[in-house]
Amino acid sequence: MIDFLKSTIGRKQLVALAGLGLALFVFIHMAGNMLILFSPKAYNLYGHALITNPLIYFAEAGLVGIFILHAFLALFLTFKNWSSRTNKYAKNPEVKAKASLSSRTMGFQGLVIIAFVILHLLTFKFGTHHEVVYDGQTVRDLHRLVLEVFAQPIYVLGYVFTLILMFGHLAHGFGSVFQSLGFSRVRYGSIIDGISFVYSLVVVGGFISQPLYVYFIYQA
Repeated sequence: MIDFLKSTIGRKQLVALAGLGLALFVFIHMAGNMLILFSPKAYNLYGHALITNPLIYFAEAGLVGIFILHAFLALFLTFKNWSSRTNKYAKNPEVKAKASLSSRTMGFQGLVIIAFVILHLLTFKFGTHHEVVYDGQTVRDLHRLVLEVFAQPIYVLGYVFTLILMFGHLAHGFGSVFQSLGFSRVRYGSIIDGISFVYSLVVVGGFISQPLYVYFIYQA
């Protein structure tokens, strides 16, 4: 088992499994955040239910572990591939041309997403703490914070740009998961591509709708 995990195939499968976990998380996160389209109370109570759940610390620790594992191994494999293919591409440049733009820029996308996640946490999880009272219960007013942040055009533009990059990263990565886990690209390629595209469109479309709704439509 140790030798397998040290092998390139083993590491690719670990990246795939960690990536699958993150892909499922972003869908759940997006779906929960869509409550901002309904009412401040629904959004704030949802956030309060999450942060007051005693299992939240275990969930956050597990999520951070999966994120670090995925990012570290993915970047390691990317740099390893770059170094091993330098001579090959110099002799046969058409090999590189066959790769899609998303697959060739996965490392760059990953770095941008890491920077975005850090900024996102600093902005929302550790950002300004507003409070609101519902039926005698004091909860954090995340809705107010979101309105303040998404009123800034620069932040909205950066948010949307990063999510567009995430679409390519998620679509290519989600499809690669199945290939890494042994599904035949020749036999199931079109099905995998279709599922990956739709899944990524739903996730990214849901996330993008939130700042656009706040900036262009919402009226307090």
